[in-house]
Amino acid sequence: MTIFSRIVAGEIPSYKCAENEHFYAFLDINPLAKGHTLVIPKREVDYIFDLTDQELADMQVFAKHVAIAIKKVLPCIKVGQAVLGLEVPHAHIHLVPMQSEGDLNFANPKKQFTPEEMQQTADAIRAAYDSAL
Repeated sequence: MTIFSRIVAGEIPSYKCAENEHFYAFLDINPLAKGHTLVIPKREVDYIFDLTDQELADMQVFAKHVAIAIKKVLPCIKVGQAVLGLEVPHAHIHLVPMQSEGDLNFANPKKQFTPEEMQQTADAIRAAYDSAL
């Protein structure tokens, strides 16, 4: 069971931003920017392109709605998307609020936020996501 599956199961706490029957979004604990969010399928799949066509399409639509919520609550020009997938063997999409393309460089130093800031950010994204449904 991956760390992400354990998060979905509630065994490991997370800063939940959005959820539906098939997908879960939560703040990255080593963020590139405030609001850096991970979108994962609840079904454990290592490689994003091993998802079915329908799952992949549905995951992108879910990620789109999360990105819209992020942009509503955090000052950014756009929300960038990246799929890397080597560090955790569970398909995931990174959504990163950006002021410039350099903000999506994973070699950049990771940001630090207090647990209170992380919770406030997750709560604000979740409220924006929920209000758009």
